[in-house]
Order: sequence, then structure tokens, then C-alpha cells
Amino acid sequence: MNATALSPNPAPAIPRRTMLIAFVFCFLGLLADGVDLMFLAYSLNSLKSEFALSNFEAGSLGSLTLAGMAIGGIYGGWCCDRFGRVRVVTWTIVLFSIGTALLGLTQSYWQFALVRFVASLGLGSLFVACNILMSECVGTKYRTTLLAAMQAGWTVGYLVATLLAGRIIPEFGWRVLFFTALGPALVCLLLRPWVPESPSWLATRSECRRSGAAQRAARGAGPLGRMLGDPETRGMFLLWSLTSCFLLFGYYGTNNWMPSYLESELGMNFKSMTGYMVGTYSAMILGKIVAGACADLFGRRLTFAAGAIGSAAFMPLIVFHHSPANILWILIIFGFIYGVPVGVLATYMTESFSTRVRGSAVGTAYNLGRIGAALAPAGIGLLASHVSIGAGFLVMGITYVFTGLIPALFIPDRLYDPNRASGDSQAASPPLAAGGARPRPDPAEGVRMP
Repeated sequence: MNATALSPNPAPAIPRRTMLIAFVFCFLGLLADGVDLMFLAYSLNSLKSEFALSNFEAGSLGSLTLAGMAIGGIYGGWCCDRFGRVRVVTWTIVLFSIGTALLGLTQSYWQFALVRFVASLGLGSLFVACNILMSECVGTKYRTTLLAAMQAGWTVGYLVATLLAGRIIPEFGWRVLFFTALGPALVCLLLRPWVPESPSWLATRSECRRSGAAQRAARGAGPLGRMLGDPETRGMFLLWSLTSCFLLFGYYGTNNWMPSYLESELGMNFKSMTGYMVGTYSAMILGKIVAGACADLFGRRLTFAAGAIGSAAFMPLIVFHHSPANILWILIIFGFIYGVPVGVLATYMTESFSTRVRGSAVGTAYNLGRIGAALAPAGIGLLASHVSIGAGFLVMGITYVFTGLIPALFIPDRLYDPNRASGDSQAASPPLAAGGARPRPDPAEGVRMP
């Protein structure tokens, strides 16, 4: 098979104004996502009091949230490949915003759990769709920097949620807090008409339509079939699923239980705790942006692994070496390092898969990782009931070690260029001959040349 047969047409150039609008749209979408996610963490003690919840039941609300995000993210990734990136972003914002506002009307644990699960379907899809859309709208040179800056919207959402919770919960209660979730979502929906679809996705869809039924059948029934049918893509998918499982166990476990840890085991009052969390999340914003710049300069793999191992190292410091004099600085430095792997993840993962399967592969791998994330809040709640929340933090430190080791050993940088149309070189390459070598793919496929 010659190189010409493998080479898709490159996607058309993207105007800077279009790129800026897409960035603002996705940034605000992730901001709304982050606000929504942290509302539960800050209202957890109020919910425990009002609904008479045990630590395990309180943790299970976080686990149900993450289970819903996992299912929504997997289906949302498939929808991105089937219906387009921008359309999925819009649908998911509407779903989780309305669902979050309805939480303020619930009257029992089971009502809250059910509504939260449904709203979480949108939360999981949004993160995947925003990152795929932006990765396909930005050139390789500055991709990680811009995606990390966009993902800072998620952390800005944490910051906004912290400020709102500190002001609203003590004076008006947790129900009013959830009603405010509609605000940022409305702004995103107003921007929707000006956001164009990903050019590489449009080019790939046109190419698939021109290819004919016989070629489509040869390539598999759909993105999931192509992803699982090719050994190299399947192997990369399994590696990212495992990495995501460890990363999200540590990330969401920390996110859900850090406020309660500061209140319950370090004895802070609510307003002091929110002030400390503001410092942590502000540092996390900077950590994501610096991580993006470092990943563009030194590589995605090195930066991601360093951030994960650094996060692991800080868990024992928080548990064993804190004092009233140093806890603020420990949390600020931890927040910076904690943001590094998250800032690099989107670019690193989206460049591991071709455009034809990117939505399904990234959405499924990332959200299968939410199995670990779903286990974390309830698991740490169980440890909190029998040992301490600090013991749960030490377990999360171990998961961060594995988060760094797997990519460092097995996942290369820059396999595919998301700006290109098809790029499905792995599926298209002929099988290896006995004792032979695989032919070099064409550079237009977006595969890093050896």
C-alpha cells in the first residue's frame, strides 16, 4: 500500500477569531462543570446533617456522581464521533445545569442521589467533548498550553464554587447554592451560534461518506469497532483506561474529601476552610498552565509523569507534617503540583488516537477510569469511619505513583495530529510480514515519525 492511499487531506486552516470563540465557549463550559462538581463537596456536611447520612452514604453521593459521569462520558465520546463535538457540548451543558438546579428541590437521600446521577451524565460528556473540540482547533506547537489554559476553567469553577459556598451556605443554606448552577450555563448557550464545528471532524465525516459502503464495512461497523479491532489502538486504549483509573481515584478522592479533612481532622471552621481551598485552587490554575507550557517544550510524557509522582509525594506531607504555621503553604504547593497531570492529560490522550476513533477512544478510556473515581469517595468514607480521612489520603498517594509510572514506561508522545482529518494509519497499515518491519506511515497521518 503506498503512502498516497493512506494520506487524508489536511483539515482547512482555522481563523484565529474562530479559535478564540471556541476557547471561550469551552472554557466557560468547563467552568460550569467545575462549579457543579464542587457544590457537592461543599454541601456534604449540610446534607449529612439534613438527611442524617453516615460517612459511607455521604461518600456514595460522590461515587454515584462519578458513575454517572463515566456512563455519560463513554456515550458522549461516541456522540462526538457520530453527531459532532459542538452539538454534544451544548446538549450536556443543558442536561447538567437543569439537573443541578433541581437538586435544590430534593427532600431525601434517594431523591438527591437519583437527580444527581442523571445530571452527572452531562458532566462526564462535557469534559470529553470540550477537550476533543479544542485539540482539533489548535496547532501542535502550542496545543498543550492552550488546552491547559482551557482546563483552568475547570479549576476557576472550583474557585467560584468555593467563594459561592463560603457566602451562600452559612447564610442561605445548601439549596440556594444549587440553584445558582444555571448562571454560567446560560452564558455558554448564548455563545453557541458563533462556535463552528471541528474542521477535522467535518473533513473526516465527508471522507467517510465518499468512501462507500464496502470500505466502511472493511474498516469496521463504527468508531468502537475500529478502535477495538486494531491491536495497536486497542493496546493504547487499555493503557489509557488503566492510567485514568489510577489518576481519577486520586484526583476525585482528594477533591471530595479535602474540605471535610480540613474541617473534621484539622479543626478549621467552614469559612477558614474555604479560604484555604481558594489558595489551593488558585495554585492549581497556575500549575495547569505552567504544565501545558512545559509539555510543549519538554514533552507530554515527562511532564505528566513528574506531576503524578509529585502529587504522590505530597500526600504524606499533608497527613504527617502539617502544622498551623505551614498547612497553607503545603496546600498551595500541593495545589500547583496536583494540577500538572490534569493540565497535560487532554493533549497527551487525544494525540494517542486518530480522528476517526478519537471521540470514542478518549471518551471510553477516560470514563472507564471513573471506575476508580467512583470507588474513591465511598472507599475513603469507609476508611474515615474506621481509621481516618488521612489514611485515605495515603492510599491516594499510592495510586498517583501508578498514574505516573504507566505512561512513563508505555505511552509515547505525539502519535497523531488532531488537526488532520482521518489519520487512521494503524488500522490502514498492512500486517507485518514474517521477519519484516511495518512500513513507515505518511507524515500526513499525524503519526510521530521514528
